[in-house]
Amino acid sequence: MRVLILGGRAPVALDHARRFSAAGWDVSIADCGPCRISSWSRSVLKTMRLPPPRADLPAFARALVDLVEEERIDLVLPTCEEAFYVSAIRDRLAATCSVFVAPFDAMRALHSKFQFLVLARSCGVEVPESALVTNLSDARDWANGRPVVLKPEYSRFGVFVRLYPQGIPAMGRPLPVAGPWVVQSFQRGRELCSYSTAVAGRVTAHVTYEPTYRLQGSSSYYFEPRAVPAVEAAVGRIVERLGYTGQISFDWVERMGGGVVPLECNPRAISGVHLFDRTDPLPEAMLGRVADTLRPRLSTPAMLAPVMLAAGLPRAIHRGDLHRWRLDWGRARDVLAVPGDIAPAIGAAADIAAFMALALRHRCSLRTASTRDLEWDGEALVP
Repeated sequence: MRVLILGGRAPVALDHARRFSAAGWDVSIADCGPCRISSWSRSVLKTMRLPPPRADLPAFARALVDLVEEERIDLVLPTCEEAFYVSAIRDRLAATCSVFVAPFDAMRALHSKFQFLVLARSCGVEVPESALVTNLSDARDWANGRPVVLKPEYSRFGVFVRLYPQGIPAMGRPLPVAGPWVVQSFQRGRELCSYSTAVAGRVTAHVTYEPTYRLQGSSSYYFEPRAVPAVEAAVGRIVERLGYTGQISFDWVERMGGGVVPLECNPRAISGVHLFDRTDPLPEAMLGRVADTLRPRLSTPAMLAPVMLAAGLPRAIHRGDLHRWRLDWGRARDVLAVPGDIAPAIGAAADIAAFMALALRHRCSLRTASTRDLEWDGEALVP
């Protein structure tokens, strides 16, 4: 069996590659940008370059269809936001292989930070009060002094999110012109994330975790598994309602008084993948070949060790929390360098250097540079 994993620049792609290889699959990686983090892994047999889908979806579609046919791929597995573009052309691929991504209408609704909440509420899941607005004045009127969060309807990694725990001030900064924004009641409690796979409306694998260490309140680099049955039950209701097939992830808040509420959905892979052991049959779960929902066999935290050193250690020293950092470092396993396959950690550094050069060339942030060629913000797609 041959799997083509897309979004090779992401640690989750590396994790999937190792797991599929351990299960006996031939693994190929494709991306439209630097992806040495995964292509330098011993588990990867071949690496291919694709045109950037955001700039030229027809070219991306032609190249991907040709690649699938030439390499006789059995399964296409997107991991990052190229999943939206793959979803838009999935019918062209489905004639020759399996494509582990949901239909585009479902992907669009889930990616919208407002439509998702409407959908979740219709499934009996409690959600925060929210509204769509186009300017700060309307958001202030809706909030009426209450604590709120403001975020673009389509965004990622917490980019542009504004927190107003004391309410929106009278002289707040105007909202950038970036399409509709979602104003949402501020939720206090423990932040959680979940990652699941589903086949035909059934959850086949699931993990909930706490993003214990984060980069400036955004992306996490330390993942602590948690058992939260209410999260898994809510995921199951949403997946069943949609008849969903693919990877699906959520951000949650576990309220101090009890109960969980979803904040947003990412219909793609996130770091919860790292909590499954290399021998856990996640590939079988993606094919629907597990009788019960697969959960990680180990309860060990996972981390991106270079980031834990470069960002987590200075933060711990600054906060006087070095003892806790040492304990957490000792408990977790690295997801980049593993015994017998350490080159991806070096590849990750090479990728960061490449994206830093891109950021300087385009005068943008490193985060923007790393996603600008494949992110999708609700635009109409014409394959």
